[in-house]
Amino acid sequence: MSLYPLFFEPVFKERIWGGEQLKSFGYKLPSNQIGECWAFAAHRNGQSIVKNGELKGMSLGELWDQHRRLFGNIEGDRFPLLTKILDAAQDLSVQVHPDDEYSLEHEGDLGKTECWYIIDCDVGAEIIYGHKAQSRAEFEALIHDGKWDDLLHKVTVKPGDFFFVPCGTVHAIGKGIVILETQQNSDTTYRVYDYDRRDNEGNLRELHIGQSIAVTTIPSAKIDINPVVETTGQMKVTRFVESTCFTVYKWDLGGCAKMKQNHSFQLVSVISGSGFLAKGDVKYTFKKGDHFMLPSGFGVFQLEGNAEFIVSHI
Repeated sequence: MSLYPLFFEPVFKERIWGGEQLKSFGYKLPSNQIGECWAFAAHRNGQSIVKNGELKGMSLGELWDQHRRLFGNIEGDRFPLLTKILDAAQDLSVQVHPDDEYSLEHEGDLGKTECWYIIDCDVGAEIIYGHKAQSRAEFEALIHDGKWDDLLHKVTVKPGDFFFVPCGTVHAIGKGIVILETQQNSDTTYRVYDYDRRDNEGNLRELHIGQSIAVTTIPSAKIDINPVVETTGQMKVTRFVESTCFTVYKWDLGGCAKMKQNHSFQLVSVISGSGFLAKGDVKYTFKKGDHFMLPSGFGVFQLEGNAEFIVSHI
């Protein structure tokens, strides 16, 4: 089997807080409340599908199980990452994610460390990023008293911002923000607060206060982002984070750049622009909204065009 870029058909998730902004990526949305595009997904709650070449029609999970050499024969019982684009037409719930140990014991799933790249947002849009409590007793008391302004730390965001969100971090994406999220392959979320919002049947959405108190990092950890910037040909490469869970970059292409895929795999999401990837005499076109994986051993390739990408690997 020859190696080539595998383009994936995403999975769309309707959410109470979702909207229609993902149409700007060229997607045909199944409803007007789409909150999440699962671009690279190999989870029991969603599988993205290869849409080109001899592996067309296979899910990412099937590739992981049946063609592990595409991933450098790395070990693991599941594909390690999940990439999403989120449209927050309304505020998301305030939530926190457990670590692997807690989540595997209580949920049968991985924990969730994640990160966000702000693709677009309204002027003055905010996220919740951490909390102000200095002890678990104070954290619990502020929750039970509903003193959210005293508890939650808010940050105003702008396009191009990047945030690392380790497990145990209280967080929420605010109204009017479109982000690309790279995370561990998990769908475990504990809701701390949901603005007394009701679902389509009029019921208050479930909260997970006990679990949230148990897994939150207290006091909030100070999280520093120190991007490393390099230039390759006519492309700026910014490494935002290098963690035990994933490494995430932004590629800003303004012409031509020669690259080499020397990781177990790379996940590439095109967040603006268009162009083509050349491997030998073969060219693969890409545009905003495309998501493709470069398999292990793909080697040297060339990018041409004007585009922005978010790229990840483990």
